[in-house]
Amino acid sequence: MNKIVVAIDFSECSINAFFHALSIAQKCHSDLLLVWVGKALSEKDKFEDPKDPSKEVSVQFEELIAKYKPELPNNKIEYKIRTGKVYKEIADEARESNAMLVVTGTHGATVFVEFWIGSNANRIVSLSPCPVITIRGGIDIQRSLSKIVFPIDSSLETRQKANFTAYLAKQHEAEVYILSLYTTKVKAMRQNVDLYADQVASYMEEMGIKYNIQSVVADNIADAMIDYAKKVDANLISMMTQQETNTANLWMGSYAQQTVNRSPIPVLSIHPMNTLTAGTSF
Repeated sequence: MNKIVVAIDFSECSINAFFHALSIAQKCHSDLLLVWVGKALSEKDKFEDPKDPSKEVSVQFEELIAKYKPELPNNKIEYKIRTGKVYKEIADEARESNAMLVVTGTHGATVFVEFWIGSNANRIVSLSPCPVITIRGGIDIQRSLSKIVFPIDSSLETRQKANFTAYLAKQHEAEVYILSLYTTKVKAMRQNVDLYADQVASYMEEMGIKYNIQSVVADNIADAMIDYAKKVDANLISMMTQQETNTANLWMGSYAQQTVNRSPIPVLSIHPMNTLTAGTSF
């Protein structure tokens, strides 16, 4: 299970994702599997352009691995070439490899595209059988995890990311910033959020992880998470793919999707079933 899949197309964005994955692999003692996905060609396509891009891709992979393998001496860095739709092939590879994590770059999207089409990154997040870290293009941020923002809303699933987040925090000796998000003035709802935050804080304390707790009033959960992460100079936001919803959210796209597309800080997305057992389960 100790394998990280990295989506690579050799763009600047995907190479940046590779560097982040390499840093995580060093701390977690993980193997890296670099995956390039090519377009499935029809017989007509092959006739009109018989050039096989996979040969050039293989050369680039060999050069990349030769250069950076010394930075991961006790684990493997391998590559695989697949054919088909990027998001499906990356998710399938993660499943077949029993990966613990997928890391992929994303160029972001306009709100219109975000709602109607979605990006490969968001589709990888949706289909992946394991947690996914997405990193937007042009991001220059400390790669070794030191500060992880852990947002808490009123949904039952909000605490389920604690296990995997704690695992990463423990391996990196990172501090977890628990952020209570108040989206309503209803006292009972806010008390639920505070209760969940206290439970997560107790878990982090049991795991020997540094943490602190803050709260903010949030009109938009995505904006609140991103603004707070920038304020504390975090280098990862840990969130569930299932969060609170409201009427405005249904039109703009899910808060999770908005965060993946807009965040200048890497985002860890976890499905409710993507939890990693680490002594306690929420």
